[in-house]
Amino acid sequence: MQDGPASIQPATIAEVVRFRYHHGANLGSVFILEKWLTGCMFEKDCKGSSEHAAAEYMVEKYGMEHARNRFEKHWREYVSDADLDWLRDVARCTTVRLPIGYFTLGSHVCQGTQFNKVGGVYDNAWSFVKELVQRCNQRGIGVLIDLHGLPGGANCQEHSGTNSGKAEFWHDPGCRDKATKCLVFIAQEVKNMEGVAGVQIINEADWNAHGMYEWYDSAIDELANVDPTIPIYVSDAWNLKHAISWVQAKNRAGVHWNPIVIDTHLYWCFGDENKKKSPQQISKEPWDKLGPLRGKHDSVVEKGAASAVVGEYSCVLGEETWANSGGAPKEQMVREFGNAQSRAYQAHSAGCFFWTYRMDWMPGGEWGFKQMTEQQAIVPPPWLTISPQEVQQLIAKAQGEQGQRKEACVNGHIHWWDTNHPGQYEHWRYEQGWDVGYADAMAFFSLRSNMGLQGGDKIGMFDLWVLKRLRDSGQGGKFVWEFETGLRQGVAAFYDSIGMQTPK
Repeated sequence: MQDGPASIQPATIAEVVRFRYHHGANLGSVFILEKWLTGCMFEKDCKGSSEHAAAEYMVEKYGMEHARNRFEKHWREYVSDADLDWLRDVARCTTVRLPIGYFTLGSHVCQGTQFNKVGGVYDNAWSFVKELVQRCNQRGIGVLIDLHGLPGGANCQEHSGTNSGKAEFWHDPGCRDKATKCLVFIAQEVKNMEGVAGVQIINEADWNAHGMYEWYDSAIDELANVDPTIPIYVSDAWNLKHAISWVQAKNRAGVHWNPIVIDTHLYWCFGDENKKKSPQQISKEPWDKLGPLRGKHDSVVEKGAASAVVGEYSCVLGEETWANSGGAPKEQMVREFGNAQSRAYQAHSAGCFFWTYRMDWMPGGEWGFKQMTEQQAIVPPPWLTISPQEVQQLIAKAQGEQGQRKEACVNGHIHWWDTNHPGQYEHWRYEQGWDVGYADAMAFFSLRSNMGLQGGDKIGMFDLWVLKRLRDSGQGGKFVWEFETGLRQGVAAFYDSIGMQTPK
């Protein structure tokens, strides 16, 4: 493989929104209802607990127009401007995950599905999604659009949109075709929409779901035809190790697909095995849960890229677990558990989204991002808490040290290889990569202060950013690894200059 034309340009705002470390929360039960969170949308006599149950009962009891007005009021008002200001100013969120259903795309999509009779409720639903994305973007908050509810259901739970108790998606080609068409529509809509961090094509796929990766392949093929640049998020189906192997085969320099991100969910409030543990024991486990990612982030050229976010987590533990605390105060244990998760995810993932921010019973206890943030159980990354003035001071420091740091790194690289493994090299590639890496890390870090926001951004999806820059560089051949090594060490040098941990 020979060198091609280079197309490296300075990192854009859209790229920072997509590839930075994501600290945020889910905006659950806004566009896909769950009764336990938003009982206000369920009539007293409504027997179901899903979006479909709420819509069906309301249409039957009050008529389509009343039901549509009621749902539109919820979409418009449930997440207020004050909520978004709090997420920006107090929680220091960079990004939110926004679950929607296929029905959210409009009544025409509901035809031939379980939502057919209530489709009119969703005539204008997609416009409310776009409005919320715009409101977030005005505050510097990106949005991951999560197609949470697929036709037929990717799992048996109510958060797929119905109370059917079935995951028919995997056994019905028509459901999969409809889902792909919905995703193509979303990709077309968000292609030029500011503030969209990515598109998640599925939520919590069943373990070992039939034909899952084959559908991922076909769906992403279609999305790449619309916009090959936007990150695509896929469920790990509760098997992170397998998902990593799959994405590394796809996220390669010679494969011109969308960057693919793994979405993994971590909860300790379910399962009999967790009931037997103490909170102190569980607080040690978040580090281990991300263990499959370790050792995967050293060479995109050789291994492919792997980046994962924790798309859902909480501070909830079962009562049996709390009873095993040995008498320690619960609030203290909650804080220790939340802090352990914050530290682990910030060190080893590309981002995390707490489940959830908004519910009728705010601030939400251990399910509530607001309460857990205010109790300092969930803490933002330190790089998001510094003032714009300090950011500018650190950037000035890094600029002043850049030449000296580059000289030391380049000379060290050349000396090590020429001494330990004498031979023919193309060390100029290392130098080019180093320049790109240092500039990229600085561009990410400076964006927030340039917008008047607190903190600086860090490259979170580091492997995927390396992959993007490898593709942008146009470089090929047996020495392209030198460009990647230089890029990684340029980023590391910038972060060392400002006292920030290097991305994993």
